[in-house]
Amino acid sequence: MSKTLQVNGDEAAVRFQRQRIAHWNRVGERREIHRRAGRFYQKELARYYKLMIPPGLRVLEVGCAQGDLLAALEPSVGVGVDFSGTMLKRALDRHPRLRFVESDAHALALGEKFDVIVLSDLINDLWDVHAVFDRLRTMAHSRTRLVVNTYNHLWEVPITLSQHFGMSQPTLEQNWLTVEDVLNLLQLTGFEVIKYSREILLPLYVPLLSRMANRFLAKVWPCSRFALTYFIVARPGGAFARRDRRDAPIVSVIVPARNEAGNIEGVLARTPEMGAGTELVFVEGHSRDDTYATIERAMAAHPERKSTLIKQIGQGKGDAVRRGFAQARGEILMILDADLTVPPESLARFYEVLSSGSAEFINGVRLIYPLENQSMRFLNLIGNKFFSLAFSWLLGQPVKDTLCGTKILWKDDYELIAANRGHFGDFDPFGDFDLLFGAARLNLKIVDLPIRYRERTYGTTNIQRWRHGWLLLKMVIFAARRIKFV
Repeated sequence: MSKTLQVNGDEAAVRFQRQRIAHWNRVGERREIHRRAGRFYQKELARYYKLMIPPGLRVLEVGCAQGDLLAALEPSVGVGVDFSGTMLKRALDRHPRLRFVESDAHALALGEKFDVIVLSDLINDLWDVHAVFDRLRTMAHSRTRLVVNTYNHLWEVPITLSQHFGMSQPTLEQNWLTVEDVLNLLQLTGFEVIKYSREILLPLYVPLLSRMANRFLAKVWPCSRFALTYFIVARPGGAFARRDRRDAPIVSVIVPARNEAGNIEGVLARTPEMGAGTELVFVEGHSRDDTYATIERAMAAHPERKSTLIKQIGQGKGDAVRRGFAQARGEILMILDADLTVPPESLARFYEVLSSGSAEFINGVRLIYPLENQSMRFLNLIGNKFFSLAFSWLLGQPVKDTLCGTKILWKDDYELIAANRGHFGDFDPFGDFDLLFGAARLNLKIVDLPIRYRERTYGTTNIQRWRHGWLLLKMVIFAARRIKFV
């Protein structure tokens, strides 16, 4: 254990800190009195955090109290920080495999970096939120996620009353920052907000009613305006968001190809060289024409291109993409549909945006620029717009075109998505939603990149409008149960 007793040279700040240390030591000594009343709220908080943070990561919690939330996240390395020695004694007894540090958040210096930094119900009790965010940035790497939950200021009076009647933990005078205040402070300290949501409409357990209020009503306007807690997810922004790599990355372009013999030459001739080199991974999927033989001939005619050909065993584009990703050697993974409706030349722009750190998952968008004649049927266009609105609401980040086949991400992020695939199941025949769901759960920065969608010049679409439309609708319902209404 280490201990730092000074916030800075400001006497008022030192007095503020000492009052709070004494207060939380007293609360820790009689915590069982209040723990029963707040148990349901703490369980709800842990449930939301577990949905946002997969197990097995390096997690730092500042203001950890007795460490229950940190332990619930099942970190590979868990470090809890608190300035209350009494609380930390409880934490050590309850969770001996975790590491705990006695320090004030304003003076925290650990000399290590974490995948996730958690501040749960802490910022309203800080002397200088700006200074704490600024210090925490030094403990973040390019992929770190800062996750903050804080009270909705509309609950100031109810919380004060609940503390007065012993229904929740007592606190000293609070800051009561609005969510706009927090977003501004994050921006000022170099963090970029990815998303935020309102959760927990009823913090006390009432049979049947609590579940309906917290899992359904809290997600829907106007009830959501009155939810108790804001959850905010941010990442290091600007130059801090760039991956820590000395050399340019190798790029792997996965090309699912079924009945696309007439387009293969264009893929090899038009796909740009990017980064430290580009490899093309063709995955041929049970074609009725001579696509497989055409790819073999085209690869032989272009020995200057690094290329691989795989024969698909399973069914569906999603299976083809996963097989291609498994064979890929690059650090950046791209998907290019072999129909060439997305020009291969546009991949260079996707590469530039991803490598700059401006995004961590790039989704191509066909619905911004005017479409070429016959490039998308009218009912398909309407369906795409509907599903885009639905998934934007579900994921908490704007996604204008869920079914555009062109998607780009880092391979190490994909490996985390694949490792957590069991959370959503494995029934997506397209592969698009498997990636979008996984990226959203990892809190990756998803960015839409507009492209000019072209008309097919060979073959016909593999999309079956009504059958696949019904499947997409079932996926929306499934996703709502696993992402939104949980």
